[in-house]
Amino acid sequence: MISSILLAAQATVPPTPAWNPTVGIIISISSLVIVLLSTRIEKPLVGPKFPILPISIPTFVAAMAFGHIIGVGIVLGLTNIGRL
Repeated sequence: MISSILLAAQATVPPTPAWNPTVGIIISISSLVIVLLSTRIEKPLVGPKFPILPISIPTFVAAMAFGHIIGVGIVLGLTNIGRL
């Protein structure tokens, strides 16, 4: 049985775009920017070191996760204003 709260929420969900290369590029660029900004934190080298970048593995994973969150927000925002 579907409750009335779920039916009320269903009408307010905005349209989401299907995946395309533009969506992938936006999320990739936002993740890269956040990884570059993560080198500016106070202690980026706590934990196991990442062999290529001057940050640790936990910092890299956290920055990539946060970059994806920011990228999804950008994609949804651009979709909402009709640019994507």
